[in-house]
Amino acid sequence: MAARDTGEVKREPLARPGIYLGRMLIFLILVGFLAFILFKQITPAFLANPGLNGLILGVLLIAVLIAFGQVIRLFRETSYVNAVARGAQAKRPPALLAPMAPMIAARAAGTTLPGTAGYLDTIAVRLDEGREMLRYIAGILILLGLLGTFWGLIDTLSAVGGVIKGMRGGGDAGVMFDELKSGLAVPLSGIGLAFSASLFGLASSLITGFLELQAGQAHARFHNELQDWLMSGETSAEAGVVVARPAAGTQELKDAIDRLSALVAEGGGSRAATLAMTNLAEGIQGLVQHMRAEQQMIRDWVEAQASRERELKQVLDRLGRERV
Repeated sequence: MAARDTGEVKREPLARPGIYLGRMLIFLILVGFLAFILFKQITPAFLANPGLNGLILGVLLIAVLIAFGQVIRLFRETSYVNAVARGAQAKRPPALLAPMAPMIAARAAGTTLPGTAGYLDTIAVRLDEGREMLRYIAGILILLGLLGTFWGLIDTLSAVGGVIKGMRGGGDAGVMFDELKSGLAVPLSGIGLAFSASLFGLASSLITGFLELQAGQAHARFHNELQDWLMSGETSAEAGVVVARPAAGTQELKDAIDRLSALVAEGGGSRAATLAMTNLAEGIQGLVQHMRAEQQMIRDWVEAQASRERELKQVLDRLGRERV
């Protein structure tokens, strides 16, 4: 209610990846517009080898669908995190964030569970694996274009060999040259169209590379914002220690002390004073329990850091021995 009175709006921790979808759509629209302008030049090149060129365009369509799917999937992830951060009733966590559901719920409650950094690294690896197919398809498109190039070279050289084999020897040199020129006119005129597969392959690889770049930027932004939200306010950037949040029973303890002080100042009855002392004791007990939980969290975090430092030291020692 106080937030409404002051007009304060709580900012969502994760931004939706709509801007990257917009960039991808604009890029595809520009490519389609360019293909429409060059339609007369592209059509003969496509018909020169329709089978292979059609295969290249089909693979490009698959890459486009995969790239859009990698960005669209982030809408479910961001919606889930934002719903938990608002305190709303969230649905079942999506597949990507299912292992981190306890960490996200704990962060929404104001704490950070040990091992969050390790799960964040796992999320980054899974996001990168989702884009592996796009990088593979970009290489496949280039290879298909090279396949069309060698195919065209083989057909052209075979046609040239047939022309030379069919020439009649022993005649006038001028007549033989005219026969050679007329015989090579057909294969040489079609050699440019024979390389059309390379044109389609390289262009498709360029489109796939741009889409993979936008998907990678969307994944990086999602991971960085998730990491900032999960780790913000919980670790000290300089000291690297866990900062304990105010205990839940601190306010209750303060209220109990205030009531006891007021009763003593007013000279209240023994029954009211006894009730205030009981509330004070309950508040102290809750504070002690919370401090123990915070201490256990700090010990777990310190042990995890010490384990990582030992592993890093072992790796450095091993590298030093290998260099020697």
